[in-house]
Amino acid sequence: MNTKQLLHWRVVAASVCGTSHVKTEQLCQDAHHWQVLPDNVLVAAVADGAGSASLGKVGAMIATETAIENISMQDVTKHGLADDEFVRSLLTAAMVAAKKAVEEEAVACGRQLTDLATTLIIMVATPEGAAVAQIGDGVAVAKDFQGNLIALTMPDSGEYINETTFLTSDDAIDTAQLRLWRQPIVNIGLLTDGLQMLAINMAVGAPHKPFFLPLFDFVADAEDKSVAKEQLVKFLKSERITQRTDDDLTLVLAVLHD
Repeated sequence: MNTKQLLHWRVVAASVCGTSHVKTEQLCQDAHHWQVLPDNVLVAAVADGAGSASLGKVGAMIATETAIENISMQDVTKHGLADDEFVRSLLTAAMVAAKKAVEEEAVACGRQLTDLATTLIIMVATPEGAAVAQIGDGVAVAKDFQGNLIALTMPDSGEYINETTFLTSDDAIDTAQLRLWRQPIVNIGLLTDGLQMLAINMAVGAPHKPFFLPLFDFVADAEDKSVAKEQLVKFLKSERITQRTDDDLTLVLAVLHD
């Protein structure tokens, strides 16, 4: 018997307002959404509304929810996910749907599309591997059975510092990062750019083990999801984090457990 079939995803996720937005009494511009589909397929998305976008939070929420809803409506199975072309089309369709939904919201609100500018990362994961689409900054990470951390994506910071591509950009879909990882995994992590300087060694493009490994262990031990989410929120609001970043923070963590 394949023991991997006995494993299920445990997910703990949170988005919290950065200290800079707390001081100015602004809303958290980040959003996340996830779902475990039949056949033990995990789909998750995170987004970071642009700081300059007055409705960035709305854009981020619509993007993540639409992307996950679009994938969940497809017939997604492990067998289907073994086909590279299917996976690419699945992720591309989810990005297109998210972009269209944001565009429609802008029209409905009578606002400029740039008012809803947001990044977007979408991941589809099974015990056999993961696939990620990413527009803009943020990071997607996986851990294998040997304890190795793999950066599935890296931040897209654009041509200039503090510049990034947004879902609302004309070339967003064409320039998106698409990555398929065809090796067994036990953990995944998605995060927005508020955490990327803590979580990634940007010089070598590698995930920071002291950041991820304790968090993955935390999720593995988290039997009560509501308590675990409270603890994750507390961690993201802790001085240890806020001393190093004042941006909004989103973290989606998942572990396979029996």
